Amino acid sequence: MNLQSTKVLTNGVEMPRLGLGVYKMTEREETLQAIDHALKVGYRAVDTASLYGNEVEVGEAIRHSGVNREDIFVTTKVWNNDQGYDATLRAFEVSLKKLNMEYLDLYLTHWAVPQTFEETYRAIERLYDEKLIRATGVSNHHEHHLQKLLAKANIAPMVNQVEVHPYLQQNTLKTYCTKHDIALTAWSPLGRGGVLDDPTILEIGQDLGKTAAQVVLRWHLQNGTIIIPKSVSPSRIEENAQIFDFELTQAQMTQLASLNLNKRFGQDPDNFKFDF
Repeated sequence: MNLQSTKVLTNGVEMPRLGLGVYKMTEREETLQAIDHALKVGYRAVDTASLYGNEVEVGEAIRHSGVNREDIFVTTKVWNNDQGYDATLRAFEVSLKKLNMEYLDLYLTHWAVPQTFEETYRAIERLYDEKLIRATGVSNHHEHHLQKLLAKANIAPMVNQVEVHPYLQQNTLKTYCTKHDIALTAWSPLGRGGVLDDPTILEIGQDLGKTAAQVVLRWHLQNGTIIIPKSVSPSRIEENAQIFDFELTQAQMTQLASLNLNKRFGQDPDNFKFDF
């Protein structure tokens, strides 16, 4: 594996295994510089959302990067109060206009809003049929949400983006997604930094001459999980990408597997509430 390694989705589209997350990047120049630096380092995926308020900057940074648009995998998401069939189609048009692009690589339902997530996904299927997106997907969907979608979908979701890290390993969900050829992406792959002081992770890092973050990100890759670590720091962006020159042993993978606490740093998809 290397920084350009991809995971082949069910329709043959190649999705980079490592991308840049841009959540909470709200300062314009900082956002532009972070994306530009990531693309210079060799990242080829950027993950945003309408909620993040930086789709304009994402599009601008990509256009000015010197990297061909078709070589960059761009993901965005429809926010909760824009869900439903018609509303999702309208929200997509707004995102596409802000990004100033002709198509997106992946469009996701941000959270499984109980009354609307099925219709939202039906709209995403239509966008796929119209070739406005290259892949379909969802975010923050439990197994029972996916079961509802699969019962009606003409096109199964190709990606499910959820909270995954050593303290929340999501093994049951991962098994289900694997069975149905749904690629798993980890948002907050470092547990919002909450796993980086773990003694086991630090010890493995010390043995390998790697940081705790690098150990965790490598663990994700060896588990087949796509990752989108977020950082605005050029040095951290580079550090997060320097995970292809070492490999965790089976014993180390087993040690990391033992850290699961089913602990969330974000909200539960069955019980979420946002004040914005």
